[in-house]
Amino acid sequence: MKKDIQIPEVKDVYVAIVNEYNDIYKTQDWNAYIINDKDVALEMILIVTSGYSETKGTSVFRKKLDVLPKKSYAKIELMQEDLFALNNTFKVSFFEGNTLFDKTYLFRKNTINLKALQSLPLMEAKGVLVK
Repeated sequence: MKKDIQIPEVKDVYVAIVNEYNDIYKTQDWNAYIINDKDVALEMILIVTSGYSETKGTSVFRKKLDVLPKKSYAKIELMQEDLFALNNTFKVSFFEGNTLFDKTYLFRKNTINLKALQSLPLMEAKGVLVK
C-alpha cells in the first residue's frame, strides 16, 4: 500500500525572502515571495508559515492563492527581522493539473541577512532563496 503512493518532486517553485524599499513608509522591508518558474500555472496554492527555535515559536500564518500564473511570483507576507533568529518554514501545497504537490521550504536561523542576497529567478530584485 505505502509503496503505491507516489509523491511527485517539486521543481521550479521557490520561496524567497526579499529586502526591498517600501515607498509608502520610506523603509527597507523584508518580504516573503513564492516564485513559479514553471511553464504552467499553479492552482489552489496553500502556504502555511511558522518560525521556531528550541525555546521559542511563532503563531502559524496561512495564505491561499487561487492561481499563480506561469513565470510569475506573489507576495506571501511581510517578515520582521526578529524572526530571522528563528528557523522559518514555508509549507507549500498546490495543484498542477490534477496532481497535488507539496514541499516544505526551510530558512535556517540567521541565514536571512544582507550578505546572503542573490539574484532571483523572474524578479528584478535580490533576496535569499530556498529551492
